Amino acid sequence: DFREDGLNETIVTQWADVVGWETLFNKRSTSFRGLTDAEKTDITQDKAIALMVQHPTLIKRPVLVNNDKLLVGFNLAQYQAWFA
Repeated sequence: DFREDGLNETIVTQWADVVGWETLFNKRSTSFRGLTDAEKTDITQDKAIALMVQHPTLIKRPVLVNNDKLLVGFNLAQYQAWFA
């Protein structure tokens, strides 16, 4: 549970490389709304990764990892295909 255990920059960077930081970064979260205006503006991949490491609740959940495959967020059709 990365919300409790936290994450390191290496893992978040690997995930962002697979799915893109925009997919991983949850701008709809309460955590995002709680960021300062400076933190919310001009978000780049590096800035997003640093914020996600600092605030793991900025990562869309759930995150499923299987070898080199990654699934972010819940979508029934994607889950059915993933577990088929």
